[in-house]
Amino acid sequence: MSDDGRQGLTIIAFIGSVFSPYYGWSADKDPFAHCAMNVVLYGDRTRFAMTERGAASLSQSRHSIAIGPSAMAWDGTTLTIQIDERGAPLPRRVRGTVRLTPRGFTSGPFQLDPNGRHRWWPMAPSSRVEVELDQPNLRWTGSGYFDTNDGDEPLASAFIRWTWCRADLPDGTAILYDVRHRDGGGQNLSLRFSHDGNRREIRPPLAAPLPSTSFWRMPRETRSDDGRARVLTTFEDTPFYSRSLLASSLCGEPVRAVHESLSLDRFRNPLVQLMLPFRMPRPYAG
Repeated sequence: MSDDGRQGLTIIAFIGSVFSPYYGWSADKDPFAHCAMNVVLYGDRTRFAMTERGAASLSQSRHSIAIGPSAMAWDGTTLTIQIDERGAPLPRRVRGTVRLTPRGFTSGPFQLDPNGRHRWWPMAPSSRVEVELDQPNLRWTGSGYFDTNDGDEPLASAFIRWTWCRADLPDGTAILYDVRHRDGGGQNLSLRFSHDGNRREIRPPLAAPLPSTSFWRMPRETRSDDGRARVLTTFEDTPFYSRSLLASSLCGEPVRAVHESLSLDRFRNPLVQLMLPFRMPRPYAG
């Protein structure tokens, strides 16, 4: 998020695009044949780009990855992301450079399911971001976050739904990650990290209801110190996913938190799968 709270940006590099209908329909389930650089802008100039590409468009090394014309590279201090994507269904260009500089690193990943088939690592929860885009013409700095996810099976095989929430604190970051397992039960992670990545104690917040999204009626819920939270902005309202900005209280501090809700039952609905190619085109196999 930008320091003034008016702009937001999400960038995800996928090898084995977990939300890809083409990946789900494929016979061999080769993750390298289903790659994408997902770029989403929120605020005054919204954009959504998630073009899927094949193995020929992927190159990677220990410190870099390129998917088609977009790439990420780590120099030991800063992650530099070169973006050159075209949106869908509106073919609006997103082109420019984003730099993410972590303030510290956490110790390692968390297991999200009982069998250890899904891992999540909030690697750099407190970072600074510089955004310099030519298309659209945007320049801003703000607070950033960097994580990684990997798994050994489709998300819908392990989970019914999850919610995730991140908020800046004066001395670091708070993250809430609540998952519901398909075989029953779930896991509620309440995490707090200082700026240097060290984990600190946090009292598990109380359940806080949220209204469903206005169009697709996506269920939302979160947790907070006093069991109350308010939706400030809904960035994404889709049949199976929502991203929002909340006002709540965590670790005794009033916060503005980025929040997401995901329904895997909705995601695997056949009608939803048929809708996805309109936002996730795959124009060629290479």
